[in-house]
Amino acid sequence: MTEHGDEARVDPAGVREVPQGVHTRAFHRLMVAWTVSLVGDGVRVVALPLFTAVSTRDPLAVSAVAVAEVLPWLLVALPAGALVDRWRPRTVVLVAHVGRGLLTLGFAAALFTGHATVPVLVAVAFVLTSAETFADSASQLLLVALAGPADLDAANSRFISVETAGVDLAGPLAASALFAWEPAACFAVDGLSFLVAALFVASLPDVAPHREPSGGARLRTQIAEGAQFLLRHRGLRVLVLVVVSAAVAASAVNAITALYAVEVLAIPAPLVPTLMVAMAVGTIAVASVVPALVRRFGEGPLMITALVVLAAGFGLLGLVPHPAVGWAGYLVIGVGAGAWNVLSATRRQRLTPGSMMGRVSSTYRVLTWGLMPIGAGMAGPVAVMSSLGTVFLLAAGVVGVAALLAARPLLRTGTVAPAEKV
Repeated sequence: MTEHGDEARVDPAGVREVPQGVHTRAFHRLMVAWTVSLVGDGVRVVALPLFTAVSTRDPLAVSAVAVAEVLPWLLVALPAGALVDRWRPRTVVLVAHVGRGLLTLGFAAALFTGHATVPVLVAVAFVLTSAETFADSASQLLLVALAGPADLDAANSRFISVETAGVDLAGPLAASALFAWEPAACFAVDGLSFLVAALFVASLPDVAPHREPSGGARLRTQIAEGAQFLLRHRGLRVLVLVVVSAAVAASAVNAITALYAVEVLAIPAPLVPTLMVAMAVGTIAVASVVPALVRRFGEGPLMITALVVLAAGFGLLGLVPHPAVGWAGYLVIGVGAGAWNVLSATRRQRLTPGSMMGRVSSTYRVLTWGLMPIGAGMAGPVAVMSSLGTVFLLAAGVVGVAALLAARPLLRTGTVAPAEKV
């Protein structure tokens, strides 16, 4: 691991080496870029649906914007991942940030002048997420290249902490204040955040993409190769099955959280968001100690423990409908989810060859996001036929069974991609 004096070196063959480690200046710049852009994302995640609801009062418009925000993960993510594997990741992230920054600033101007119609809202939501599918896959490559194999746990720990703090805490709080003053200011801040992040990305080392012998293969063929590698690799396949199970359970819980908080826990409506704050606090707290826990207990056992903790959080909420237990339960959920997110991201990155990182990451995300509506759709009927608490208990059961079935594979699967052992 390279420490603070980390200028890139040139080896005897003339190849420029990229300094690696979470203590390098390059990784610090990447984290600053992530932090700034994620706070902007947190502002927009709150402001866009809120502005749509306030300005239109139309459920169809709100639904259309919500669909436009997630649709690119189903339509664009797979080709985006394949293209990212062909291109230089720094350039991809830089172009995505600049493009999103200019688009969002333009949207802020349209909103301020009264030209933000529903078609404009839908188009902006779709394009911003489409660009995010490229930036997300390319950022995975930058993280792996700049952190290095030895520091992946620490790198993902920092990323999960920053993501949670930006998207779930700082961004929403800033959005609340800005929206009360001037809704357009929310999107102006978001646009500026992308441009500031782009400045830091531009200063990163120009990491070269992994070239494959089949560099001239058709895009469709390369997309299929990424999906096949993900589903045929035992270790990655286990991760996918667990992540899908947890995502379906979480989406079911998320769908009825507000109603459960108001109707069952008797929490006043203005305080309902504090449940999400409790969950974010749990995630940030555990993410910072995951690397030390891995060194002491091992990655596999800790992954299983994280799933058990997540299931326990769901179960606690379903069994003990009390406000204090509500906040405690979401704190426990945050701990379990945060630890699992750090560990599963690290395991996936280590098991994926660099030449397929973009495609595997995008396929992984498509499967997760694509199946989440199943959980949300089942939550309502289950609550009607039984109770809101039953949804939490079923979520606990799904995650618990997934932990039981995946325990042995999680302990036995390797940690380095076979083609790229170092």
